[in-house]
Amino acid sequence: MADENTNEVVAPVEGAEATAPTEGRGPGRGRGNRGGGGNDRNRGDRGGRGRRDDRRGGNRDEDQGEELIEKLVHINRVSKTVKGGKRFGFAALVVVGDGKGRAGFGHGKAREVPEAISKATAAAKKAMVRVPLKEGRTLHHDGLGHFGAGKVTVRSAPAGTGIIAGGPMRAVFESLGVADVVTKSNGTSNPYNMIRATFAALVEQTSPKSVAQRRGKKVADLLRRGGASADVAQADAEAIAE
Repeated sequence: MADENTNEVVAPVEGAEATAPTEGRGPGRGRGNRGGGGNDRNRGDRGGRGRRDDRRGGNRDEDQGEELIEKLVHINRVSKTVKGGKRFGFAALVVVGDGKGRAGFGHGKAREVPEAISKATAAAKKAMVRVPLKEGRTLHHDGLGHFGAGKVTVRSAPAGTGIIAGGPMRAVFESLGVADVVTKSNGTSNPYNMIRATFAALVEQTSPKSVAQRRGKKVADLLRRGGASADVAQADAEAIAE
């Protein structure tokens, strides 16, 4: 009888042992499901980041497809005093333009020259501005630019004049696509101040078309006020592209 009781007691224990792994597998599957959900979420996060990277990559491709003109204006070795001594690096000033009326400048610092130029180029691409050009070769009117101790004068010129500018200013007009211009810089020879003063003069440039739109008039009406006849003013107005 004792043996029978013992067997009867042992049977449920064996059943319990048999069901225990099953219960363990149940939570295991639950943990697996949670892990799978986490993986799905992780994959979704990676997918989201990938889409953002694709958008940024698309912008880079567009910039590369524009065939921009890059001009290295100035490069200088700089140093930073730290606890252990001096840490040397390089600073680069770069002008970028598309040769069709858009240009910008940027400044970059790095421990190596190529990296400094790359940073300056990236900054210049982000800071590009559009300047209206007359006949695609010169400025519409004279302008003055001022930054710090630098004072710059820019003047439109007839065809065949060329770019009469020196140093940093020449790089700006070559990148901008200007073929005929006369400039003068006073006060400083610092390339940074000269570049900023030049862009200060360029951003003030306006075209007859923009002025006419702002005043609610026709371009021919503005040109006739300069003493031109109606036919000449109409012809000049039709020749103005921007």
